[in-house]
Amino acid sequence: MKSGRIGVLGGTFNPIHNQHLKLAEYAYEQLNLETVMLIPSGISYLKAGTDVLDAGIRYKMCLLASKELPYIEVSDIEIKRAGNSYTCDTLKDLLGSAPDNEFFLIVGADTLFMLEKWKNPEYIFANSIIAVAARLDGDRYTDDKIREKIGEYGSRYGARTEIINIDISDLSSSMIRKKASEGEDIRPFVPESVAAYIAENGLYR
Repeated sequence: MKSGRIGVLGGTFNPIHNQHLKLAEYAYEQLNLETVMLIPSGISYLKAGTDVLDAGIRYKMCLLASKELPYIEVSDIEIKRAGNSYTCDTLKDLLGSAPDNEFFLIVGADTLFMLEKWKNPEYIFANSIIAVAARLDGDRYTDDKIREKIGEYGSRYGARTEIINIDISDLSSSMIRKKASEGEDIRPFVPESVAAYIAENGLYR
């Protein structure tokens, strides 16, 4: 792991797609990060009961997707950990190995409103900077509720927050899985290497 300002972008990545990579790029550039860590979840308690591929396969797709992107590092920290994957535990592990680093937890605007429901949110707010991906309109957020929630977290937890100004279209892994299951071309939505890996291994069929 590099030292300094480190972005943390976790997720199921089932599969990883172009918008995940675009978000990593925006975060890297706008927050002046040393690197962005992609962290595929091991066992996600938030996705219990859903059709999630084996963690090793999702990790492999992340490696393929980021192979040509030197500012991205793929970590298997959650895959190696037994039990459910919790962000607070991941932060503890990261800080344990690099206590002088500054970690930016990259989340979407929808996730911002769920953070209090995560395990040990006080630890998350105290030990990371929340980097929220939001579309902006001039100098105003498009959704006033985002500003309100940021202010609420600041007052209640002393949370530190940064905004990542994004301009990306909506794209979901579930949509890609559906297209793949129906034999449609998914190359417009995922890196070529990932599309080839999914096809060669008959994933999501």
